[in-house]
Amino acid sequence: MRSLLGVLNIFASLLTWFALYFLLPIVTALLYGEIAPMRGFVIGAAVSVLGGVSLRMITRRYRYDLKPRDAYLLVTVSWLTIAAVASIPLLIDMPGLSFTRAYFESMSGLSTTGATQLSGIDDLPHSINMWRHSLSWLGGMGIIVLAVAILPLLGVGGMQLYRAGAPGTVKNAKLAPRITETAKTLGAVYAGLTAACALSLWAAGMSMFDAICHAFSTLALGGFSTHDANIGYFHSPMIEFVLMIFMLIAAMNFATHFVAVRKGNFKVYRGDPEARWMLLLILGSCVAIAAFLDIKNVYSDYFISLRYAAFNVISMATDSGFVSTDYGSWPIFAPLWMLFLSCLCASTGSTGGGIKMFRSLILFKQSLREMFTLVHPQAVMPLKIAGQAVPNGVVYSVLAFIFLYFMTITVLTFALLISGLDFMSAMSAIVACINNAGPGLNLVGPSGNYSALDGFQSWICIAGMFLGRVEIITFAVLLTPTFWRK
Repeated sequence: MRSLLGVLNIFASLLTWFALYFLLPIVTALLYGEIAPMRGFVIGAAVSVLGGVSLRMITRRYRYDLKPRDAYLLVTVSWLTIAAVASIPLLIDMPGLSFTRAYFESMSGLSTTGATQLSGIDDLPHSINMWRHSLSWLGGMGIIVLAVAILPLLGVGGMQLYRAGAPGTVKNAKLAPRITETAKTLGAVYAGLTAACALSLWAAGMSMFDAICHAFSTLALGGFSTHDANIGYFHSPMIEFVLMIFMLIAAMNFATHFVAVRKGNFKVYRGDPEARWMLLLILGSCVAIAAFLDIKNVYSDYFISLRYAAFNVISMATDSGFVSTDYGSWPIFAPLWMLFLSCLCASTGSTGGGIKMFRSLILFKQSLREMFTLVHPQAVMPLKIAGQAVPNGVVYSVLAFIFLYFMTITVLTFALLISGLDFMSAMSAIVACINNAGPGLNLVGPSGNYSALDGFQSWICIAGMFLGRVEIITFAVLLTPTFWRK
């Protein structure tokens, strides 16, 4: 109990500081003369401040330095509670919106999933749209901090895997002597890339407001848009090209970006095994699916097929969730392959979800090692990524994570099936939510959204978004008796 109260004391500070984030939509409302929507953001900020200060006063006797085991509880409490506070403006400023739908929207933003149950997005106040996109951007920042500060303690993600696998100068280059400094450094890279993306989208033809919102979504790989038709609204190959470049950048390890910028040497990308395999798999899939669509006569020629295939494959594979056309109407192989890519391609230390490319490489090489050992039982064969040996402890932790990942997908899919949802909609919705990828197929496909789900089904998808964002095992640790023992 004492450790729980200590965690709540730290969370109280985070909740208080979160109130400052409401200034962004408030300023947006003032700029566009939207007086009415400001009420929800002012109330949300007040709840955040009063709740944080009150909780801090109640728990001030239990304040102490955060221990590694407390970090898992802090992550869970923070993500679930801040999503509830973030839903307050939506409840107040969107009459008729239920708490379930408001919480779904805020969790989708903070988890960078990009799934939505809202319609008429084009007509939403600018402040509401800014809030949705800024939640995605904040969630992306939180993911980077989670990757460098929390997941290494479990041996399943972030910088532990990065240091285990990154070769040469990248591996040996300390980003900063302390985790907090590392998080600040990577945050600066994240903010700089966001600004570059916004300026590029503005130059490509978006309005400044649309450019800022879509830059927030792009670097967070969030998939929210200011239009119901998503990126298809713009009908612009140049905008699609800019988004493709920045989606690929956001799906790479931000530590690699930092080292490349600091050293002025972009050869580090060639030495990053995740970046290399991610680009090979995604770009190869773009070419192959374009050829598949051309053979099936979905579009009039190969280059049109390549345009739509490239954008939507990159979007799904990086777990962004932007949509430029209804790929749910393509022959079923293509959207299912894209959904499969969303499980594998994003790098550790990126804002993407799913298994992550490094874990995928470990799983593949561990399978090869097991087969080799069956033939040569006395041989010693260390598992190596890019010439660096990966400790067996990391391998075992990754195997445990992947087991939990697929079991979570199975259990949540069955939960949707028992609620009456058809198999393709249920399975694709859970995979998309766990991977924080956004659109699924059928009822939740790219031509629609998640508004067809009832309350129970919505909460199942919320659980999927949350578990996928905290990488499942971070929450699963809290369910073990060992965690709660003194």
